Amino acid sequence: MLQPQDQETVSLAPGLNLFPTLKPPNKTLIFHQITALVITFFAYASFHASRKPPSIVKSVLGPTFDGSNLRSNDPGWAPFNGPDGTHRLGELDLAFLTSYSVGMYFAGHVGDTIDLRLFLVFGMMGSGLFTIIFGLAYWLSVHLLVYFVGVQIFCGLFQSIGWPCVVAVLGNWFGKAKRGLIMGVWNSHTSIGNIIGSVLASGVLEFGWGWSFVLPGFLVIFVGVFVFLFLVVRPEDLGFELPGKEVELMNVENGDKVENEEVGLLESGSSGSLQAIGFLEAWKLPRVAPFAFCLFFSKLVAYTFLYWLPFYIRHTAVAGVHLSHKTAGILSTIFDIGGVFGGILAGGISDMIEARAVTSVAFLLLSIPALVLYRAYGSLSMITNITLMFLSGLLVNGPYSLITTAVAADLGTQDLIKGNSRALATVTAIIDGTGSVGAALGPLLAGYISTRGWNSVFFMLIVSILFAGMFLIRIVKAEIREKLNEGKWHWNSITTQ
Repeated sequence: MLQPQDQETVSLAPGLNLFPTLKPPNKTLIFHQITALVITFFAYASFHASRKPPSIVKSVLGPTFDGSNLRSNDPGWAPFNGPDGTHRLGELDLAFLTSYSVGMYFAGHVGDTIDLRLFLVFGMMGSGLFTIIFGLAYWLSVHLLVYFVGVQIFCGLFQSIGWPCVVAVLGNWFGKAKRGLIMGVWNSHTSIGNIIGSVLASGVLEFGWGWSFVLPGFLVIFVGVFVFLFLVVRPEDLGFELPGKEVELMNVENGDKVENEEVGLLESGSSGSLQAIGFLEAWKLPRVAPFAFCLFFSKLVAYTFLYWLPFYIRHTAVAGVHLSHKTAGILSTIFDIGGVFGGILAGGISDMIEARAVTSVAFLLLSIPALVLYRAYGSLSMITNITLMFLSGLLVNGPYSLITTAVAADLGTQDLIKGNSRALATVTAIIDGTGSVGAALGPLLAGYISTRGWNSVFFMLIVSILFAGMFLIRIVKAEIREKLNEGKWHWNSITTQ
């Protein structure tokens, strides 16, 4: 986690001065721990809500095709409505995700020196402002690609502030405490934010696509004001002391996990005596490189759906009927709902069988027929579309969620490095940073490949899944061999557990 700032640099949230009954001894440590969970949950959910509008409005901005022919009676929005419109939309995703990935490497270091609450609020205000600025192009009739790309770059930079801050605050409040179930629920803020953003953006789309950005933008700003008023960065700021506070952010014993999508970009190190492990040393640690490259392809698939699913639904007839922009956006939330269950299910199964790679590969392999079925039969009826989309979301997001949480924590605290929390930061930086490169590449490729037809896009996704599984084959063999040697996977043992 980020190292706590000096007491002089930390200001108590003004809301607690406005409402003194929220301070100790009126409220207990548990109350404030729950408050920190809730506030950081909604803070990061609002970040993700403001990321969804680009995917929702793609079908409005971009070109509409009848088969392989461009439909001329659907104006779209220049410069995205021409034959290369999907290319331009993919470039917008690349601009956001690239600046987002780069920004995270700096956000953690900056947070070391200033108040985390103020830094988080700064990121939320900037994210909200530039999300609104993107939407203003609708009323200002802006058609310059450089405008949209520039706004997305700034959005990505401000968005990168969110994850380091919320993880650091949560680490300050919980340390090594065993709260796997609580953290598992907290992990769902990503999908919940996606769902909220999809519903908001889709709900106002009929009034003009600009509103689909303005409303989520103001949501982030509103939640940012709440964070400014009530978030307490550390228990020490209220006079509390946590036992074992000097230990690392996460304890992964018995499957405890915290979503680690970007936690590796933070400077961990709660003990001054620990030296941060070198970048190349971390790459050489057992299993780090295979899981990093597996996440590259897993996140490529997950983020392709995140940014292109509403567009795909809009341009694919369901039961012979093309859905409206609004309906397509709302329907796409089914994929995120499946993702919530997929992350929890993958984590639970991997805890039960004590084999992260086996669980990841099983989900990856099952996701291939799920995607084939969704592409082939998702258009038959609304029921089959919803069912197969939910199943696809569950299986695609399962390994992605597992690797960015429990796996990264396992590898960063393995016995070889004696639980060095700074090793945790470097290892997860490698895993999640590599995954973020795939996340940036996937939507861009989809934008280019979709002009050849959606079968080509799904083929690209299936090939990516196969590559993701291939990187874990050796680890899967090692886990199976280890469990068989220990006798944990004998049939009699399994049936009695």
